[in-house]
Amino acid sequence: MSLLDEIKEKVVRGHINKDSNYPPDLKGKSGVEELVEDALVQNLDVSEILHNGLISGMDVVGEKFSNGEYFVPEMLFSAKAMKSGLKILRPHLVDQNISTLGTVIIGTVEGDMHDIGKNLVSMMLEGGGFEVVDLGVNTPTEKFLSAAEEHPDAIVGMSALLTITMEKMRDVIEAFQSKGIENKIFIGGAPVTERYAEEIGADGYAPDASRAVRKAKELLSLA
Repeated sequence: MSLLDEIKEKVVRGHINKDSNYPPDLKGKSGVEELVEDALVQNLDVSEILHNGLISGMDVVGEKFSNGEYFVPEMLFSAKAMKSGLKILRPHLVDQNISTLGTVIIGTVEGDMHDIGKNLVSMMLEGGGFEVVDLGVNTPTEKFLSAAEEHPDAIVGMSALLTITMEKMRDVIEAFQSKGIENKIFIGGAPVTERYAEEIGADGYAPDASRAVRKAKELLSLA
C-alpha cells in the first residue's frame, strides 16, 4: 500500500495519530498526522497528499454515510482525522499557492444556538476541498451580507435546528435579493425540507453533511 493510500485509509478509519484510542485496533499505530508528516519528509507532492490522501478519504466516508454504512459518530472521527492532516498540510498549500475548490460561508441563523450539524458540515466541506468561512451560531442577517460582500464568489450555507428559527433563512435570502447580492445560497437542518428551500428561493438544499459537499460542488458547477 502506498503512503497516500495509507493516509486515505486512516482518514476513512478516523485514526488521528498514534495516541488516538479510536479505532481501538489502531491504537499505537501511525495515524493521519504521522503519515502526512512522512509524506512531506519524502517530498511527495503537496497537492497529491491533499487530493489523493485526505480528500479521497473523505469521499469514501461520504459514500459510506450515504449508503448507511457510517453514521454521524464515524463521520465526526473521520472529519477530525482529516482536519488534523490538513492542519499540518495547510502552510505548505499556502507556500505553493495551491487553491481550494472554492469558498463556502456557513452559519446557523439568528436565534439558533445549535452548532453540531453546522460543525459537521464545515468539517466535511473542508474535507471535500473547500475553504470554509464559519460565521458561528446565532448569525444575524447583516453578518451573512457582510461575509458575502467580502467573498463575492463564495456560496452561502445556512443551518437551523428549530422551526421557529428557520424562518430567518427567508429573511436572509430576501435581504440578499434586495441588495442585489448574487451569491448562491443553500440551506439545511432538521426541520428544513427541499420544498421549503424552493419556497423561500434558496438555490439548493442538503439533508445531511455528506450531501452538503455534493450540493456545494453542484452550485459551483464542479460536480
